[in-house]
Amino acid sequence: MTEQDIANYLHDNPEFFERQADLLAAVRLISPHSRRTVSLQERQAEMLREKIRMLEGRLIEMIRHGSDNLALSDRMLCWARDLFLVQEPAAIPEAVASSIQLQFAVPQVAIRVWDVAPAHAGSAFAQGVSEDARLLAHSLREPFCGVNSGFEATAWLAHPSQAVSLALLPLRPLEADAVSVSRPLGAAGSNNPAFGMLVLASPDAQRYTSTMGTEFLARIAEVASAALTPLR
Repeated sequence: MTEQDIANYLHDNPEFFERQADLLAAVRLISPHSRRTVSLQERQAEMLREKIRMLEGRLIEMIRHGSDNLALSDRMLCWARDLFLVQEPAAIPEAVASSIQLQFAVPQVAIRVWDVAPAHAGSAFAQGVSEDARLLAHSLREPFCGVNSGFEATAWLAHPSQAVSLALLPLRPLEADAVSVSRPLGAAGSNNPAFGMLVLASPDAQRYTSTMGTEFLARIAEVASAALTPLR
C-alpha cells in the first residue's frame, strides 16, 4: 500500500474520521513556522491563516493598481483639458509637450510636426526633421520604448546627452470613422503616414523599457494627433 492509496481511501471514505475521531486529536504535525509539534486542527488553522494573508496581499495589490490607474486617468484628463484651452493652433505643439512633461513628470519632452499648412511651415516645431526621422516615425506601428541608441530625434530635446531611455510616439491623422470603442488601443490611423513624432526621454534607463506596455502611450499619441489636426 502506498501513500497515494491511503490518501485515496481517506478521500473516498470521509466517514473514517467520524469513526476514528480520537485519531484526529492524536495526530501531531511539525509547524513550519515554530518547528514545534502542533495538532492537526492547529495546522489546519495555520494553513487557513496563510491563505487569508495571501488573499489580503492580492487585495491590497489590486487596490494599489486601481489607485494608480485612477491617478493616471486623472492626469490624462488634465492633459486633455490643457489642450482644449489652447486658442492658437501654432501654440498647440508646445502645449502638448509641456503639459505631458508637467502632468506625467517626464524629464524631457520634444515634438516635431511636418507636412503642416504653409502658415506654420516656419514654426520651430516644424524645423530640423530629416527624411530619416520621418521614415522612422512612419515605420512605427506602435510607440517605441527602450534605450537611446543614438536616435536622431534626441537632438530635438533640450539636453540630448541626458536621454538614456526613450519613448517615441508617432503622430498620425485620425479618420472620423476610425474612432470606435470596439477597436484596439492605438489602432485608429495606424496605416496612415505619420505627420509628427513625440519624444519622451528620461535619464533613468528603466523609465522606458522594451518590455513595458504601450497601450497608454498609444492613447496619448492619438489625443495629441487629434489636437494637432488644425495645423495641417
